[in-house]
Amino acid sequence: MTQQRTSPLPARNSAAHRASPAAPKAGRKSTFRPEIQGLRSLAVLMVMSYHIWLGRVSGGVDVFLLISAFLMTLQFVGRYEQGRPMALLKHWLHLFRRLIPAAVTVMVAVLAASILFLPRTRWLEVINQGWASLFYAENWLLQSEATNYYASDHSLASPFQHFWSLSIQGQVFILWPLIFAGAAILARHFRLRYRVLLCYIFALIFVGSLVYSIVFTQTSQTVAYFDTWARLWEFALGTLVALALPGLRLSRGWRLALGWLGIVAMLSCGLLLNVQASFPGFVALWPTLAAACVMAAGQSGSKLGVDRILSSKPLVRLGDISYALYLWHWPVLVISLAATHRDRAGPITGAVIVTVSLVLAYLTTRFVEKPWREWKWPEVRRRRAFIAIAAAVVTAVVPLAGWQLQLNIATAAAASQAWANNPGARSLDPAYVDGADKSAPLLPTLATAAEEWPEYAGGCKADEKELTNVCNNGKQNPTKTVLIIGNSHAHVWATPILTMADKYGWRVEAITKGYCPVTDHQAAGLSEGCLDFNKDTLKKVLEMKPDVVVTTSTRTDPDPSNTEFMDPGWVPPIKSINDAGIPVVALRDTPRLHEAVPACLESNTENYAACGTMTAENYQAASPDAAVAGQLPATKFLDFSRFFCPDKLCPAVIGNVMVYKDDNHVTRTYMESLTPYFETKFMAATGWKAG
Repeated sequence: MTQQRTSPLPARNSAAHRASPAAPKAGRKSTFRPEIQGLRSLAVLMVMSYHIWLGRVSGGVDVFLLISAFLMTLQFVGRYEQGRPMALLKHWLHLFRRLIPAAVTVMVAVLAASILFLPRTRWLEVINQGWASLFYAENWLLQSEATNYYASDHSLASPFQHFWSLSIQGQVFILWPLIFAGAAILARHFRLRYRVLLCYIFALIFVGSLVYSIVFTQTSQTVAYFDTWARLWEFALGTLVALALPGLRLSRGWRLALGWLGIVAMLSCGLLLNVQASFPGFVALWPTLAAACVMAAGQSGSKLGVDRILSSKPLVRLGDISYALYLWHWPVLVISLAATHRDRAGPITGAVIVTVSLVLAYLTTRFVEKPWREWKWPEVRRRRAFIAIAAAVVTAVVPLAGWQLQLNIATAAAASQAWANNPGARSLDPAYVDGADKSAPLLPTLATAAEEWPEYAGGCKADEKELTNVCNNGKQNPTKTVLIIGNSHAHVWATPILTMADKYGWRVEAITKGYCPVTDHQAAGLSEGCLDFNKDTLKKVLEMKPDVVVTTSTRTDPDPSNTEFMDPGWVPPIKSINDAGIPVVALRDTPRLHEAVPACLESNTENYAACGTMTAENYQAASPDAAVAGQLPATKFLDFSRFFCPDKLCPAVIGNVMVYKDDNHVTRTYMESLTPYFETKFMAATGWKAG
């Protein structure tokens, strides 16, 4: 019997085998089904065209997931019915020895291209996603970051982002064989019919996962998109189709109808459905059931059958390179757009991207994937297979680790001289004597700026979708408790407070939400659920009774036509806190700039001033909080605006320190340089004594 191999996403030609539906008897030699290969080729073309020209999701990936489970099921059921061992370890070694080399080839190329064409501000993201992709965990990383897979500007996407589907497949390639093997043990022990038992098992998985997917998609679609459990039903459906086909007897007319119905439905899915707001819930049944119809139709034996088109030589041959084509098309798209400073590909650019992807896919298949697949040495012993896989993995590990190490060494070297060469806010002190090396690198570096959030020893529980952060410094038996509330601008002020907390033994807690300053008034620009979040936070403050609450008072406006203002909805909740006997320290807001500072600095290496903004665009001559100070005697107002806008300009760089990690959040490094000045004012405002 011809060996059936589990299909990667997309799968190879030689994997598209199955026992004939008309002859399900054990031991019958399997036959090649070219229409499955053509279906896979059509799916990869859908994925490419929708990504490159339409900026939408096609449903093609869902078809790949279905096919991979379909072929894997035929393989393991065939083993059981022929009395052959499941040989799970051998199966996994053989499978990943085929999958990893092509993936590693693309990874190494992406790393090199990223160094050449992507801005340094994105290097750390590329490295982190490279590690996740290599070890089949990219979907979990994207899920934790609540990545918007549908973002219209593909030039800002990660070149490894498409590995999310390969990661889910890799996880299922581990799980599914375990289920097949476990069911085989149960079937033999209790003398059950293996196929029937599998039908029950995978029907339960299908129903459970589909219900979970529907509920999760409705509550958090962006996160659900990458969730393994929300996708299991698609694999289960492929398995159920494979189990049901041997007993399915269809006339030629039904095969013709099912085949064309499936193809039309599959091709129209991405155009007719708003997958951006509905996948992978019940709407994903559309492309998967459509593909199931094509598989059920099989070989119609008619010139009018869709299988005649799917079995054509161009589509079948495209299937030979479909795995590599899927691997290449996305990074070629992302990096080419980033290099040309475009957010979408036009007709000509898209055609070039497709052509380049096809050439690279052919070369990868011909000179990497095929030789590794046909290499006999690793097949002799398991140890050799392990060595072959390890060698492929190391090929990606070396450049990933080397690049990351180089960035870490450069950052550490600069940080070791930071006191002298990167004074930050200290450079604004009248007593400061400049002794910095003028050639010293900027801190934080462009590659690490994105990570410049406050660091809590006790960690943070973050919800990327809700934009919330609940953090603490882990201090037990504290002398004082400081609670930070408000929006993300309040969150960044934690850095000097945490430094002081280490010094004086305080506990620091923070409950913050992006785009949600303290207020009880609904207004434009507030994040969804902000008022409910503020009500809940106020309740927690009154229950906790901290020694002091820290938040921001005024608000700078992201609209450059407006300037700093005082929200009238800020006073009532602060007054409630004061009335409960809890003092408040209110900080004047920090500036907002016209564009992300790291990217601007990379484009203006000789003119940092071009990345700043005017003081008058951010601050009023006198802080607006003076108008409400009389209503809140237990609230102390602190103003550090001079450390951000020392003159008519609010610079992007002060004292060789990057002030902002994006266009409005102050970097941890700059806040650290501000700490001595913050400490003096904070201790005076609270009346607390050192020690």
